[in-house]
Amino acid sequence: MKKRKKRLGIIDGKFHPCPKSPKCVSSQSIDKKHRMEPIKYEISLEEAKSKLISIINAFKRVKLISETENYLYFEFRTIFWRFVDDVEFYFDDTKKIIHFRSSARFGFYDWEVNRSRMIKIKRSFVDT
Repeated sequence: MKKRKKRLGIIDGKFHPCPKSPKCVSSQSIDKKHRMEPIKYEISLEEAKSKLISIINAFKRVKLISETENYLYFEFRTIFWRFVDDVEFYFDDTKKIIHFRSSARFGFYDWEVNRSRMIKIKRSFVDT
């Protein structure tokens, strides 16, 4: 199993860029193949964090690794091979948006798993 990457976390409100490989999506990416729109919210920061944590806890094989006032970091594991995806969220409460970065830790392709997961999370956040 690959160890946790050192290129995680927020620096001056920004995630580390996605690698060139198609195994990562980010709301802060500038290129189309990795870019997704951030999640918008109109509730308080605390309510937004609580809501997001609740949505993510409904997924299987997920673990909250790190939490600060405006940052969440989770590890998602695949069922069969136990591959790990690193999923980060940054709450920009000034703009009322949640930036995210979701990336496979191992391999080159992820078969759109990270994009699909983030679509589900965004839909759940907006619909509840």
